[in-house]
Amino acid sequence: GQRKHHALVLAPCDDFSVMRSYRTGLAAADATGGYYMRAVWISILALGIAATAAAADLASVEPRNWWTGFEHRELQILFTGPEICGLSVRADHPGVRVARTERVANCRYLFVYLDIASDAEPGTVNIEFSAPGQEDFVEPYVLLPRREESRTGFSTEDAIYLITPDRFANGDPGNDAIEGLPDKPDRDNPFGRHGGDIAGIEAHLDYIAELGFTAVWVNPLLENAMPKYSYHGYAITDLYTVDPRFGSNEHFRALVAAARDRGIKVIMDQVDNHVGSSHDWIAEPPTADWINFGNSFVYGSRARTTNMDPYAARTDIRLNADGWFSRSMPDLNQNNALLADYLIQNSIWWIEFAGLGGIRQDTYPHNDKHFMAEWSRRIMTEYPDFNIVGEEWSSNPVVTSYWQAGKVNHDGYVSSLPSVFDFPVQAALLEALTATKPDQGTVWDPLYEVIGMDFLYPDPNNLVIFADNHDKSRIYTVVDEDPDLFRMAMVFLATMRGIPQVYYGTEILMSNPGTESHGIIRSDFPGGWDGDSRNAFTGKGLTQSERDAQQFMRMLFNWRKSAAVVHHGKFMHYTPLEDTYVYFRYDAEASLMIAMNRGTSAVDLDAKRFSERLQGFAYGSDVLSGKRYDIASGLTVPARSVLLLELEPGTP
Repeated sequence: GQRKHHALVLAPCDDFSVMRSYRTGLAAADATGGYYMRAVWISILALGIAATAAAADLASVEPRNWWTGFEHRELQILFTGPEICGLSVRADHPGVRVARTERVANCRYLFVYLDIASDAEPGTVNIEFSAPGQEDFVEPYVLLPRREESRTGFSTEDAIYLITPDRFANGDPGNDAIEGLPDKPDRDNPFGRHGGDIAGIEAHLDYIAELGFTAVWVNPLLENAMPKYSYHGYAITDLYTVDPRFGSNEHFRALVAAARDRGIKVIMDQVDNHVGSSHDWIAEPPTADWINFGNSFVYGSRARTTNMDPYAARTDIRLNADGWFSRSMPDLNQNNALLADYLIQNSIWWIEFAGLGGIRQDTYPHNDKHFMAEWSRRIMTEYPDFNIVGEEWSSNPVVTSYWQAGKVNHDGYVSSLPSVFDFPVQAALLEALTATKPDQGTVWDPLYEVIGMDFLYPDPNNLVIFADNHDKSRIYTVVDEDPDLFRMAMVFLATMRGIPQVYYGTEILMSNPGTESHGIIRSDFPGGWDGDSRNAFTGKGLTQSERDAQQFMRMLFNWRKSAAVVHHGKFMHYTPLEDTYVYFRYDAEASLMIAMNRGTSAVDLDAKRFSERLQGFAYGSDVLSGKRYDIASGLTVPARSVLLLELEPGTP
């Protein structure tokens, strides 16, 4: 309860700067405009100084505000306070009424459902509470107009830069330690707080844009009031509040706006599967079944195939969906209708509040799959042009494809999830780059074959492809710090179907030699802290190989940014031969030929073999080297290298 305060202000506010303005008697403008401030101050004036003790005892109101104009008219508001469950509730605002009140066993919680008519006007809804023998009180609740701009999600036109915020850049050292939050900064500890924050990300948006990235996926930013190991952000203790060590809600919204100004979309990392063990719900759950397994630790199964296995035992299905990740991350019961509504609204609130360009949903197969179908359906109904990517950590495309919207599944399961991380291609890519040459076939065969299984997906172009992430060993370590293989992997990401994602620091060859420790994989980005001896933002102290890699990435992804044929073109590949894998991206306007050779000898390609795609083209210019090839004279792929040819029309 120590994190909740001043419900009278929290209820209408979706920006903590307004709280500070209220306390000092100053009105501050924010991104919602003058109407928003007028609504807050009208509410305060209407209440005057006579706010009752009962109103002041409200600990929280969630969500803190809402908007008019949604397709789904019903809004759940969770009021928390001592002995609140016995109060009667009514709403005073044209077009808004209390549809029902849900009372639960724990009297600290009261769930009030409002019906908001399609023609309801923005303004302050006075929610009136009463009980026999007690003084009535009014809680003002603000309905804002929805943003006029559409929420367009990330797409094949984007390249995603993944950031672990605690480890990227410390833009505000003043928020490194916060009173009341026990996990203090300890930069020498790989699992400690290092101080990276929203201000650090915003300060370096130009760097990200100059690298050619058009979307940023940020690991969770919400409050983790945990005793230790909270830096990663996945043990959330308040689903409506940015962790103050990262900044504030308004800082996050400002980051999204600043990124948008630079042509960058922000993808929010959300966690519906579990919360941190320090969340108020763990000590005082609203209902006995709010947390799975009766709020008692039961380690979850990682047998994710139970979601689609026709022979799976019910106990195994439950262990996968309801089991806990750890004692510090209790698993939420999404079969509880009140909790399901809460989680769906929370996602929608952040999209509308911040203006998100996408959501990444954590541990997708370990949530209740029917809840996730409804969660994604509700979001995509309100934001048809939005995008969501789910984490299904399986190298089997039969498993990952199960979750993508449009898939006709054997069991009738209908998903509305637009995108899935392509873990199968990631695993096959790493195998192709590192495996010993087999007695038969080539090292590329597993990659060729898994891409050939794209028929399993309704929309393979909307898969997120990657070489590594915050949970996997860095690609430069995986390829044994071989710069040739590194470049091959990056060209693959930039040209393959799908949406590429690159982990921060990949551009300067960050690595984790000799360990798979997450704390090391998520090491600090050099130059993100005052006093760093090396600075990757400016190039100070980088080795020549690091500078070369950074420039290579800058060139490659800026090229991709304007390569429409990569964004929307068709794909064709050829059976790997002689250590080479060749594929094409093409449309009516342009054609690319990508040829990768992992062997130790140069390989001459037979142009006649590729005549289906080379017909009508006489030359090819290599994006990487600038060299121009005469196709009729033959194409040679040097040892341990890749060609990225822009084909030029003509008769060979």
